[in-house]
Amino acid sequence: MTGVAHFKSSERSFEPYGDDSGRATISRLVGPESSKTMGAGIARFDDCSIAWTVLYDELIVTLEGKFRLRVGDEVFDTVPGDVLWVPKGTALAYEGERATVFYALAPVDWRTREIRA
Repeated sequence: MTGVAHFKSSERSFEPYGDDSGRATISRLVGPESSKTMGAGIARFDDCSIAWTVLYDELIVTLEGKFRLRVGDEVFDTVPGDVLWVPKGTALAYEGERATVFYALAPVDWRTREIRA
């Protein structure tokens, strides 16, 4: 893909994410089909806990609600405008109360890299 992409909020669709699909959804915006280096999207979390170990570096910006990131015994409570940096290999849980976050990750092709590893 070349040129600027405009992702209108009115046209955004969300799909279930994680084990609690009724309370966690994701809208993937930038992926390997459009970038060779980074991925990005919007995610929503409401009264859920989604466990995951990140296989990429991730940046998370809280847009709405209260987003919480659990890393072992450490808890990062965020509000709109707060930013989290999460390095590759971090075991965590995404949580929230009516939370909407923007995320960016690199490398975008982490899935194929993990398969080869």
